[in-house]
Amino acid sequence: MPPVADPILAALYGAGGGIGALTAGDGAGAIAALRRASAPGEETRALARLARDHGLGRAMERFRAAAAATSDPARALRDPRILEVLLPAMGMPDAVGQGGLAARALMADPSDPKGLLMRLSDKRWREAAATLDLRRRGMDALRDPAVQARLEEGLRRQRWHADLDSSHPGLSDALHFRRRAASVNSAYEILGDPVLRRVVTGALGLPMEIAIQPVETQARAITSRLQVKTLADPRVAGQLAERYLLARAGEAGPAGLAGAPSPLVALFA
Repeated sequence: MPPVADPILAALYGAGGGIGALTAGDGAGAIAALRRASAPGEETRALARLARDHGLGRAMERFRAAAAATSDPARALRDPRILEVLLPAMGMPDAVGQGGLAARALMADPSDPKGLLMRLSDKRWREAAATLDLRRRGMDALRDPAVQARLEEGLRRQRWHADLDSSHPGLSDALHFRRRAASVNSAYEILGDPVLRRVVTGALGLPMEIAIQPVETQARAITSRLQVKTLADPRVAGQLAERYLLARAGEAGPAGLAGAPSPLVALFA
């Protein structure tokens, strides 16, 4: 009798070779990388290494010079030297080119129930405005040495995440999700954070086109597949993050076969 193949090993290494082996292997590598990056002390070591990065040091020098050169926070928030540090450090590298929005959103009142920040679907702007408190403190907030130290650390963290993504797409999303998952209380919080949205909808297999649906419909699509309260369990959050990485590995399969699902995804179904 021929030996019976282990279905997990077959999924991981693609029994018989071919496309399944390639996409599954990438997924297994991404999961291993996530577990390494999540290990105690790994982030601290990575940030310590990046403290010696001359490029990041020069970016902070430009930031400090720009912050010292103007007394107008709205003007500062349109300065590329400010934005190239501030937004990545606040976890919003995708918003660096949105100087106009940054100037309006970060000077808005996060407590105004009818204000701009409440109307924006991306709730990261509200969190950033509340954290920086530019509306009340003005340029003192950007010149504060304690704030600058936190921004410098955030900038190093963002570079670390970019380095991780260069080898395994979506790895920084998965790390962010694992860090934030326990504090999420509703599907609407997931939908209001672009990273949480990508991870959850990707892991659950929801199509990108769901974004054109009313937010209530999107929330129901999530809650019909996931009990949000279970994200407080690190094991559940970790499994969802890994399933997202497997889906991303499937999307990034061999040329001409993008979107082919990794056979590993079935193991998490």
